[in-house]
Amino acid sequence: MAVTSVIERDKLFIGGEWIAPASDRQFRALNATTEELIGVTPEGTEADIDAAVAAARAAFEGGWGQTTPQERADVLNAFAGEVAKRGEDLARTVSLQNGMPYQVSSQFENAYAVGLLQYYAALAKDLQLEERRPSPLGFDSLIRREPIGVVAGIVPWNYPVVLSITKIGPALAAGCTLVLKPSPGTPLDGFILAECAEAAGVPAGVLNWVPADREVGAYLVSHPGINKVAFTGSTAAGRKIGAVCGDLLRPCSLELGGKSAAIILDDADMEQVVQGLNFASFANNGQTCAASTRILVPDSRYDEITGKLAEWAGSLKIGDPLDPETQIGPVASEAHRERVEGYIQNGKNAGFEVLTGGDRPDTQDKGWFVSPTIFSDVDNSATIAQEEIFGPVLACIRYTDEQDAIKIANDSDYGLGGSVWGSDSKRAVAVARQVITGTIGVNGYVIDMNAPFGGVKNSGIGREFGPEAIAGYMQLKSVYLPMGG
Repeated sequence: MAVTSVIERDKLFIGGEWIAPASDRQFRALNATTEELIGVTPEGTEADIDAAVAAARAAFEGGWGQTTPQERADVLNAFAGEVAKRGEDLARTVSLQNGMPYQVSSQFENAYAVGLLQYYAALAKDLQLEERRPSPLGFDSLIRREPIGVVAGIVPWNYPVVLSITKIGPALAAGCTLVLKPSPGTPLDGFILAECAEAAGVPAGVLNWVPADREVGAYLVSHPGINKVAFTGSTAAGRKIGAVCGDLLRPCSLELGGKSAAIILDDADMEQVVQGLNFASFANNGQTCAASTRILVPDSRYDEITGKLAEWAGSLKIGDPLDPETQIGPVASEAHRERVEGYIQNGKNAGFEVLTGGDRPDTQDKGWFVSPTIFSDVDNSATIAQEEIFGPVLACIRYTDEQDAIKIANDSDYGLGGSVWGSDSKRAVAVARQVITGTIGVNGYVIDMNAPFGGVKNSGIGREFGPEAIAGYMQLKSVYLPMGG
């Protein structure tokens, strides 16, 4: 889709106002399909971070941190209503920037984001902030749950709206304020969210947006006015953030990368499998941290299953992400396409067979497209089986029996997602229980907002989604009461 006009943003949303940035530096947002310029935004500096943190601190100490659960719920519901009004705009803006097919962005960057805000509004309303607990020593204690304070939310480019909401929802429910740093790869949608916050009457300073690069992001992480860091992104960046927070004794949640396994059992219905892998493996063109990108195939049905997988992947419709029929759009940037293609070449150089793809689609003369690619007979120790590619590339790996499949699935530095596919659901669940991972689906993979989401090993620490996420934005205080008090 050709761009008819360039979106120009020249102010930052800080302290409930649109203010001029501290410098004239800009980010340029490009259309992943046409490579055209679609927008420019301010590039935040350390001075802008200082202003945002100060505004968030003033809002927290000026009243937001002492709001009642009902007051927080009302603000979250109002915000959800405004996001719903702009949901289509948000979904289209994300698809233009990172190539996400509209059939995905309309669900996650629109409907799911709205539902998540409403979910946390409902939880906030019933939040128990204080509990009186009897002691064996003969007196009572008050156990208080208090907001942790000012939060730095650092959001990646692959699901920029919903991943912002995974921080905003539980943080506001807990009574925290936030400074959000969107990715330079998708800077435009954050301005729409800020407009939603303004229209919803979110109190000044509770939410602040400063798009910035990694260096300024590092400044935010280490800022003395921050009480917690909530980060979603690469494992490499997460390690650096975790090291800084560890040195500062600052709480952090790190939702990082993955290299999840899809275990196809020998009784699996392949029609169900290929339908489910559309999301489990190739959602957002494979640019999904929890994607099942290692496909574990039983030796007894290997040729049949890999043949069906190749047929499925080769049939996916590639094209303009704004076309509702498109299943695979472009990846997010030219640099990212080069990264994905580097992994594909690595797999070829290692001698693994390419069942389908392995190149750029000849139907697209512009845009950062990569054909859905499936490698066969990959060794689980290979680079393409161990490192996160973050694109439409799958590695098929043979296994002999269930225990071999579980061993291969667990032979990874990551543990974020995964899936098990089989006609006997009890058997599939039994296998799922033995996979070392933070989340796993049986005959599908759908992230449940009412269940904690996060990883183990190199996939991170902490959890998002579910009521457990709110606990991550609160701290406990015990008040020991005098006897008879």
